[in-house]
Amino acid sequence: MSQLPQRIWSDEDWERIQRGYASRGMDEKWSVFAEDEVVFLHRSWTGHGVFAATFAPMDHDGWRITRAVVERDPKRYRSTDDEYDCVMLELVISGIVLGEPAHDLRSKLVELTQRKPGSDDAPAGAIQHSALGLRSES
Repeated sequence: MSQLPQRIWSDEDWERIQRGYASRGMDEKWSVFAEDEVVFLHRSWTGHGVFAATFAPMDHDGWRITRAVVERDPKRYRSTDDEYDCVMLELVISGIVLGEPAHDLRSKLVELTQRKPGSDDAPAGAIQHSALGLRSES
Protein backbone atom coordinates (compact mmCIF):
# COMPACT_ATOMS: atom_id res chain seq x y z
CA MET A 1 0.00 0.00 0.00
CA SER A 2 1.27 3.44 -0.86
CA GLN A 3 -0.54 5.04 2.11
CA LEU A 4 -0.46 3.64 5.63
CA PRO A 5 -2.39 4.64 8.73
CA GLN A 6 -0.25 6.96 10.85
CA ARG A 7 -1.85 5.92 14.13
CA ILE A 8 0.34 4.57 16.88
CA TRP A 9 -1.49 1.82 18.73
CA SER A 10 -0.75 1.38 22.43
CA ASP A 11 0.76 -1.82 23.77
CA GLU A 12 -2.68 -2.67 25.17
CA ASP A 13 -4.24 -2.11 21.73
CA TRP A 14 -1.59 -4.36 20.17
CA GLU A 15 -2.38 -7.15 22.64
CA ARG A 16 -6.06 -6.91 21.68
CA ILE A 17 -5.27 -6.75 17.94
CA GLN A 18 -3.19 -9.91 18.27
CA ARG A 19 -6.23 -11.75 19.67
CA GLY A 20 -8.06 -10.91 16.44
CA TYR A 21 -11.76 -10.84 15.74
CA ALA A 22 -14.04 -13.57 14.43
CA SER A 23 -17.25 -12.42 12.78
CA ARG A 24 -20.28 -13.65 14.69
CA GLY A 25 -22.89 -13.65 11.96
CA MET A 26 -23.88 -12.72 8.44
CA ASP A 27 -24.11 -9.02 9.32
CA GLU A 28 -20.43 -8.85 10.21
CA LYS A 29 -18.15 -8.60 7.22
CA TRP A 30 -14.61 -8.96 8.60
CA SER A 31 -12.52 -11.55 10.39
CA VAL A 32 -9.10 -10.57 11.65
CA PHE A 33 -6.21 -12.67 12.92
CA ALA A 34 -2.52 -12.19 13.61
CA GLU A 35 0.53 -14.31 13.00
CA ASP A 36 3.54 -12.86 14.77
CA GLU A 37 3.54 -9.18 13.78
CA VAL A 38 1.37 -9.48 10.67
CA VAL A 39 -2.36 -8.84 10.97
CA PHE A 40 -4.60 -10.38 8.30
CA LEU A 41 -8.03 -8.95 7.48
CA HIS A 42 -10.35 -11.29 5.59
CA ARG A 43 -13.88 -10.89 4.32
CA SER A 44 -15.95 -13.14 6.54
CA TRP A 45 -18.38 -14.45 3.91
CA THR A 46 -15.78 -15.49 1.33
CA GLY A 47 -12.69 -15.94 3.46
CA HIS A 48 -10.75 -13.89 0.92
CA GLY A 49 -7.78 -12.05 2.36
CA VAL A 50 -7.99 -8.32 1.66
CA PHE A 51 -5.27 -6.77 3.83
CA ALA A 52 -2.06 -7.94 5.47
CA ALA A 53 -0.53 -5.30 7.74
CA THR A 54 2.89 -5.63 9.35
CA PHE A 55 3.20 -3.94 12.73
CA ALA A 56 6.46 -2.94 14.39
CA PRO A 57 7.16 -1.65 17.89
CA MET A 58 8.03 2.00 18.29
CA ASP A 59 11.22 3.02 20.06
CA HIS A 60 9.43 4.16 23.19
CA ASP A 61 5.91 2.73 23.41
CA GLY A 62 3.28 1.55 21.03
CA TRP A 63 3.03 -0.09 17.63
CA ARG A 64 2.73 1.23 14.09
CA ILE A 65 1.91 -0.31 10.74
CA THR A 66 5.13 -0.25 8.76
CA ARG A 67 4.02 -2.17 5.69
CA ALA A 68 0.72 -3.34 4.27
CA VAL A 69 -0.57 -5.04 1.16
CA VAL A 70 -4.09 -4.96 -0.25
CA GLU A 71 -5.86 -7.33 -2.64
CA ARG A 72 -6.25 -5.84 -6.11
CA ASP A 73 -8.16 -8.63 -7.86
CA PRO A 74 -11.56 -6.97 -8.54
CA LYS A 75 -13.28 -10.34 -8.11
CA ARG A 76 -12.12 -10.39 -4.50
CA TYR A 77 -12.01 -6.69 -3.55
CA ARG A 78 -13.29 -3.85 -5.69
CA SER A 79 -11.42 -0.87 -4.29
CA THR A 80 -8.57 0.63 -6.25
CA ASP A 81 -8.30 3.84 -4.22
CA ASP A 82 -5.23 4.07 -1.98
CA GLU A 83 -6.75 6.64 0.38
CA TYR A 84 -9.92 4.55 0.78
CA ASP A 85 -7.85 1.43 1.50
CA CYS A 86 -5.81 3.25 4.14
CA VAL A 87 -9.00 4.40 5.89
CA MET A 88 -10.61 0.96 5.57
CA LEU A 89 -7.59 -0.82 7.06
CA GLU A 90 -7.46 1.50 10.06
CA LEU A 91 -11.23 1.46 10.48
CA VAL A 92 -11.51 -2.33 10.56
CA ILE A 93 -8.79 -2.52 13.20
CA SER A 94 -10.07 0.42 15.26
CA GLY A 95 -13.81 0.05 14.85
CA ILE A 96 -14.23 -3.70 14.64
CA VAL A 97 -11.28 -5.31 16.43
CA LEU A 98 -10.92 -2.67 19.16
CA GLY A 99 -14.61 -1.69 19.24
CA GLU A 100 -13.88 2.03 19.11
CA PRO A 101 -16.53 4.44 17.77
CA ALA A 102 -13.98 5.77 15.21
CA HIS A 103 -16.31 8.62 14.16
CA ASP A 104 -13.66 10.44 12.11
CA LEU A 105 -12.69 7.30 10.20
CA ARG A 106 -16.35 6.44 9.56
CA SER A 107 -16.98 9.95 8.23
CA LYS A 108 -13.94 9.75 5.99
CA LEU A 109 -15.05 6.35 4.65
CA VAL A 110 -18.46 7.81 3.77
CA GLU A 111 -16.88 10.88 2.16
CA LEU A 112 -14.53 8.78 0.01
CA THR A 113 -17.34 6.45 -1.02
CA GLN A 114 -19.65 9.30 -1.97
CA ARG A 115 -16.97 10.67 -4.32
CA LYS A 116 -17.35 7.60 -6.52
CA PRO A 117 -19.68 7.91 -9.51
CA GLY A 118 -23.18 6.73 -8.66
CA SER A 119 -22.55 6.80 -4.90
CA ASP A 120 -22.90 10.51 -4.17
CA ASP A 121 -26.40 10.16 -2.72
CA ALA A 122 -25.88 6.90 -0.80
CA PRO A 123 -26.85 7.24 2.89
CA ALA A 124 -23.99 7.08 5.39
CA GLY A 125 -25.52 4.14 7.25
CA ALA A 126 -25.86 2.09 4.07
CA ILE A 127 -22.25 2.82 3.10
CA GLN A 128 -20.95 1.78 6.49
CA HIS A 129 -23.07 -1.35 6.60
CA SER A 130 -21.97 -2.36 3.11
CA ALA A 131 -18.27 -1.87 3.87
CA LEU A 132 -18.10 -2.85 7.53
CA GLY A 133 -21.23 -4.79 8.32
CA LEU A 134 -21.98 -2.36 11.11
CA ARG A 135 -24.68 0.23 11.49
CA SER A 136 -23.74 3.87 11.59
CA GLU A 137 -22.49 5.13 14.95
CA SER A 138 -24.37 8.27 15.98
